[in-house]
Amino acid sequence: MATSIPTRDAHDSKPSRRAPKAMPPGRQAWRSRLWRFDDKASPYAYIAPFFLVFGAFGLYPLLYTGWIALHRVEMISLDRMEWAGWENFGRILQDSEFWTAVSNTFLIGVISTVPQLLVALGLAHLLNYKLRASTFWRTVILTPYATSVASAALVFALVFRADGGLLNWALDFIGLGDINWANGHWSSKIAISVIVIWRWTGYNTLIYLAAMQAVPSDLYEAAALDGASRRQQFLNVTIPALRPTILFTIVISTIGSMQLFGEPLLLEGGTVGAQGGNEHQYETLSVYLYNYGWKLGHLGPAAAVAWAMLALLLLIAAINWLVGRSVRKTSA
Repeated sequence: MATSIPTRDAHDSKPSRRAPKAMPPGRQAWRSRLWRFDDKASPYAYIAPFFLVFGAFGLYPLLYTGWIALHRVEMISLDRMEWAGWENFGRILQDSEFWTAVSNTFLIGVISTVPQLLVALGLAHLLNYKLRASTFWRTVILTPYATSVASAALVFALVFRADGGLLNWALDFIGLGDINWANGHWSSKIAISVIVIWRWTGYNTLIYLAAMQAVPSDLYEAAALDGASRRQQFLNVTIPALRPTILFTIVISTIGSMQLFGEPLLLEGGTVGAQGGNEHQYETLSVYLYNYGWKLGHLGPAAAVAWAMLALLLLIAAINWLVGRSVRKTSA
């Protein structure tokens, strides 16, 4: 009897896939609009948290401080505000103590910034070479930056004490006599500048070191082939390459000098430190603002001082921008 052999297709045949159903026109148009909305709106949703945090903790306090600067507000009666216009600004601009604080802030900023950046540049140049335990030395240099302002200021206050201070003991040992660091006009500024230099030199060193490591090695090789020494390579290759970084550190250091508060406040401590010395010889703008707002309780003039500090920072930033633009044009 003849038998039929089943073909392979009889077992392996698969049912043909059905063609997808056509999407209704209305649903297709809705999905297209949703896709376009997601494509345009999702980037704003990703960056929205930053702007929300900035608006809540940055922009709103700034604007509210400006609003307070135009009113008479006392610490003991925050719910009562009386319109004053530009009276608070005129009050601080006519106050000689305000201009003393501006002068002190500027002088301390210059005395602390210039040596700080020069030392940081030299240390970064040394660390740029291959040294043993280079990670250890970089950590050691950054250690002062990790120290709190209060701890550093209190330690240096003991060092600069007029009676029994470590520095005066060393000066007396070599026969130079004692110096009343906190009460002198220049000695107090030097003492505060030493604290700032000690804390921030390591931070700027690592910034310069990172910028030096980004300089192409071909430039150094070409300079070496031309017979340039290491000193000439540093002056003619490294420094020109670091100009943008140097301008950046100058701006950052200037902003930091405008915000000096803990160092002058804790140099002597107590009532004398809170007013910037017996004769306001080291009173900075931040200490002046603190006295107006928290000791005297006059929040209107204190807010005006804050906006005056902002105006000075913008002016310094504009000067630095013009200098940087001039340097870029000259190098180009």
